[in-house]
Amino acid sequence: MTDTLAIKVTKTTSSKLSKTDFEDLPFGKIFSDHMLTADYADGEWKNFEIVPYGNISVSPAMSSLHYGQTFFEGLKAYRNDDGKISIFRPDKNAKRFNSSAERMCMPALPEELFIQSIGAVVDLDRDWVPNKKDYTLYIRPFMFATDPYLGVQPSTTYKFMVLLCPTGKYFSKNLSVKIETEYTRSAEGGFGYAKAAGNYAGSLYPGKKAAEQGFDQILWTDAKTHEYVEEMGAANAMFVIDGKLVTPSTRDTILDGVTRDSIITLAKEWGMEVEERRVSVAEVIEAVENGTLTDAFGAGTAAVIASVADITYKGKTYTLPNPDESVFANKMRKAMDDIKYGRVEDTRNWNYIV
Repeated sequence: MTDTLAIKVTKTTSSKLSKTDFEDLPFGKIFSDHMLTADYADGEWKNFEIVPYGNISVSPAMSSLHYGQTFFEGLKAYRNDDGKISIFRPDKNAKRFNSSAERMCMPALPEELFIQSIGAVVDLDRDWVPNKKDYTLYIRPFMFATDPYLGVQPSTTYKFMVLLCPTGKYFSKNLSVKIETEYTRSAEGGFGYAKAAGNYAGSLYPGKKAAEQGFDQILWTDAKTHEYVEEMGAANAMFVIDGKLVTPSTRDTILDGVTRDSIITLAKEWGMEVEERRVSVAEVIEAVENGTLTDAFGAGTAAVIASVADITYKGKTYTLPNPDESVFANKMRKAMDDIKYGRVEDTRNWNYIV
């Protein structure tokens, strides 16, 4: 790690590490000993600090609480088989972080500062990276507006923070998915491609309704017609149809996923035909019915590759081929793990070693 960023470090005097049950790590509920903070004011980023994890004090008039000027990223650190700690593709997350910042009218954070900040706090809390199959350290960088002002305009001050969560699997089983035809996650001209908090807030109610009906995830469709697949609630949507990897092309309503990009890159290297385009619901249902759809899964940092067992559309449930017997998804899971855990040579420079 290049040491060019001056970060003030205050270590905890009471580590939670020995009191943490690493056999039981629900996603997003357990946090490491430290967190990183930085401030933006007067046109520059400053006050980079690593401090003990804990509550922060904010003004009740803070603009992000009232007008939603906040967004986040998600990435993971892995304990490699040789003991080294690697962060998977933080440069890709840094680019998307700044894409979100631009859309939310917030200041960019230089990519090198994003990566070094994350590397520094992961390095300090490296003992929090689990040493168990399918367990990782989830990293949550986020930014929010801090002006104490009740006016509908961009803030002039912001805070950047990084939290670390040791975690197990996001999904513990193959997914039952509902194709959503009433509610919408994002619309053209909006900010669906940004990891803005508002996108997730708007998805909670339809997600709750779907869960009450027995579904694990929603498969979102376009806002205009509900005829085209967009993405799942927690991941990009990907299909193997007639031997081709098919996935909705990224646009202003769809996240440019890091896992999605990694899977596409590997599939192309394997000589597989990849189609990034508009994918209709009718096409997916037809492929299930005629047997040409052999794989359907969500691809995301938290979920990694989450296989779909069945899809329900307009009240009718379609059972997919047994995901446990999938050739492509299982091969891809292994290939991705081998890279992340350092079991094969990192020819693409995807791992950032701390």
